[in-house]
Amino acid sequence: MVEKKKKFNFGILFVYIVLTLYTLYTLYPIFLMIVTSLKGNLEIMKNPTGLPQTVVTDGFVTLFTKENFGQYFLNSIFVTVVSSVILLVVSILLAYILARYKTKLSGFLYIFFLVGMMLPLRLGLLSLNDLFYSMGLIDNLWCLILIYVAMNIPFTMFLLTGYIKMIPESMEESAFIDGANTWQIVWKIVVPLIKPAIATTIVYNFVPIWNDAFFPLIFISSNNNRTLMQAVTLFFGQFSTNWNLVFSALTLACVPVIIVYIFCSKQLIKGMMAGALKG
Repeated sequence: MVEKKKKFNFGILFVYIVLTLYTLYTLYPIFLMIVTSLKGNLEIMKNPTGLPQTVVTDGFVTLFTKENFGQYFLNSIFVTVVSSVILLVVSILLAYILARYKTKLSGFLYIFFLVGMMLPLRLGLLSLNDLFYSMGLIDNLWCLILIYVAMNIPFTMFLLTGYIKMIPESMEESAFIDGANTWQIVWKIVVPLIKPAIATTIVYNFVPIWNDAFFPLIFISSNNNRTLMQAVTLFFGQFSTNWNLVFSALTLACVPVIIVYIFCSKQLIKGMMAGALKG
């Protein structure tokens, strides 16, 4: 039998071209940032988009020898990781209650948290300042953690609740019959089944918490408690800016975000596909 030649599909070729161009468009700012961190200030001004003629690593050296960058980095890691863990645990328990217990109170709480998605926390800045001052948490990393947890609970709860509702209740009933309690059902049955949603919320929450400089600038004043992005804003001078130092700090700041995305990307794609199939 003579095999039929497959027809060339121009539609697939066009899709690949568009995706390739979009990938280059997305990666170019990262490439430009890394390249700029290896230039001196004068070369950055003369040739902002070209490759460095002379590799300069003074910015990276200065960050760790004069700018206390290691402490800033650890502060950001502490705030982001602790906020993400607390946020995830609280949101999973809250989402399970709202998804499985059909009462007037659960319905009210669901609407209450949805309203929280529409009201920015920055509107209550003065009240937050008074609250943290009375609690003795001004210039304390825990005030940032409390803010980030409260600010991101509504969306995280909303996303996880939708996924938990997709899980058949018969699975949980079978576990109850086998002697499992509610705590075991949540962590051994529900959580493994909603890993794509968990990965989505981790990426969604990690990035803005890590990049935030607004609340640290308001509530953190001492040098030892500064976060990484707060410190980067202080590198901008009134009359001059050391751009080599700024881009060196931003390059290192991207590393944790990229690592988190790499580890969560597989589950993140599954979550996006599940949402598409559901729709």
